[in-house]
Parts: sequence; C-alpha cells; structure tokens
Amino acid sequence: MLPTTHKPIMVLGEFWGEAEERTGRPFEGPAGSVLFSLLKQVGIDRKDCYFTNVFNARPQNNRIESFCGPKATSIEGFARPIIPGKYVQTEHSHHIDRLFEELDRVRPNVVIALGNTALWALTKKTGIKKYRGSPTISHCQRYKIIPTWGPASVLRQWELRPIVMADFAKARRQCEFPELRRPVRYLYLEPDLKDIQDFYEKFLLDAPFVSLDIETAAGTITEVGVGTSTHAMVIPFYDRAAEDGNYWPTAAKERKAWDLVRMICKECPTIGQNFSYDMQYLWRTVGIPCPKFLGDTMLMHHSLQPEMEKGLGFLASIYTDEPAWKFMRAEHGHLKKGEE
Repeated sequence: MLPTTHKPIMVLGEFWGEAEERTGRPFEGPAGSVLFSLLKQVGIDRKDCYFTNVFNARPQNNRIESFCGPKATSIEGFARPIIPGKYVQTEHSHHIDRLFEELDRVRPNVVIALGNTALWALTKKTGIKKYRGSPTISHCQRYKIIPTWGPASVLRQWELRPIVMADFAKARRQCEFPELRRPVRYLYLEPDLKDIQDFYEKFLLDAPFVSLDIETAAGTITEVGVGTSTHAMVIPFYDRAAEDGNYWPTAAKERKAWDLVRMICKECPTIGQNFSYDMQYLWRTVGIPCPKFLGDTMLMHHSLQPEMEKGLGFLASIYTDEPAWKFMRAEHGHLKKGEE
C-alpha cells in the first residue's frame, strides 16, 4: 500500500482493530463508517486521502499497553512514554519506519492524526485532549499535523463528533498548502508610559473593538494585556526580577500606568474571555470600570455550541490556527479557573 503519487491529506489511525486485522485494510468496521461520514460532511473527498495506521497490527485486547515495556528497551528516539509509564518496545520500531516511508512517498500537505498514538508517533508528544485542533509540525520538521480524536472515541463519546468535524474542516482548509502558517501577531513587551500612550493612539483609538485580559496572583493584578487582532501589548505591574516585585520604579509612575489602563477601558469598546472575572478584578482592586463592554467570547461560543468546552485554549483550537500555547510553558499557575 505504498503509493508513488502525492495525496493532499493523510489520515493516520492508531492500530488495527478486529475488522482491520481480518481484511488488512485501515478503517474497516463501525469506526471507519464514522470516519468516512465525517470526511464527507466537511467536504473532504476520499480520493484526496491516503489512509494508514501507526501500527499495522492489532494489540492484545485492543490495548496499546501490549506493545509496551520498560524505557531501557524502548524505540530509540522515542523515550517519551506513549501513556504514563509505558514505552513502545524496540521490536515494534519497523512500524514507525514504515510509517515515515509512507509519509515520504505520499508527501501530504496535512496529516490528520487520529488519537494519542498517532500524535505520539508524529510529534513525540502525548495528550490528545491538549493538542487536538492545533496545527503543529512533525518531529522530523517535514509534515504538518492536525491531531484530533479518533473515530472509535467518537463512537464511545458521541459528544466528540462536532469537535472532530471542526478539526476535519480545518484540515480541509490546511490541505491547500504544505507549510505551517501561523497568524502574524505583533507583541509589545516591557513598555514605559510613553509606549503605552503611543500604542493606544496608534492601534487602539480607532479600533472597532479591543480585547482585554488580565493575569492575577495572590489577589492582585500582575499584568494587563490589551490588543487588536494583530497588535497587542502587555502592561506589567509585577516584576519577578525586582527585589520589591514592582515593575514600575515609583508609585507615581504606577498610578500613571493605571490611569492609562483606565483610559483604554473607558474609551475602547472591549471584549474578553470569561470577562466577568476580569471586570470584577479591575473594579474591586483598582476601581476601573469597563463601560463599553461589547461581549464575552466564552458566552458567545456557548450560545453557538452549548455542548462544547468553553476554555480559551479550546476556543482557539476550534476557531484559529494558533498552537496549543498554554502547554508551551512549564508552569500554569496564572491560568484562570476553567482554562486548563
């Protein structure tokens, strides 16, 4: 099953089930029916796809643990466990070799990685819930990946179906080009007072709306983030490197920085995510209202998709091509409740 012609989409499953073991073909049986139905509904033609699995074999009891053992005898270069404490063993390395031979022959513009095993094989990462929906790059830096839930998971949890549909629709858009394209953003960090004033006048003053977000710790606001769809600034009020923890060198300058935040909130139509949290903190701690509040992205999403999750990371995975940024840092101490 090694083609010599390009396909824009590779659909990568995890391993054979009973039907696949019997026929030697991927995505047979009920899970395959779900998969092909979803592809059709989002406008992906099966002729544009190449279908395969990470393991062209059926693990015992359909559990990947049967391919696993100790770290000392795991596949070279795949030291990360596929599930906690479980490492795929060297005798199964030929499946990984065969998979990358297929990738090099098919040369897909995008790979839909169905499930945690497919995510692990292509990126050496695990945690399909964390990474699904976010376009990423393979560990060999040659292939664009969109991870999502597999059809067997959809059969067990039907509420995953609209999420997988959204990910497949993203894959349909992404299959038009092979490179990983990220939205262009300009971030302004460590500003002084003039920088904040200039940013307001240049980017915020005439914007139809401005997004606003705060970070908090120990009952205080540590940063205020404000921006448009392309330009954003972080206004700090806490500095870990400073002996007293203050970003601003004097109380007078800090008061002026808060006055500039007050002006932005007063003059700019504002949106935010779970914004009742931000508004109450701004009012309770520094007495700043948001009189031109326009809408809350969490509530707007909930009105459209009430059965889905509502955290910002999830919304980004559905509506944008941003990476799973919340899992790029070692600590998550400043995440809002419900955003993990």
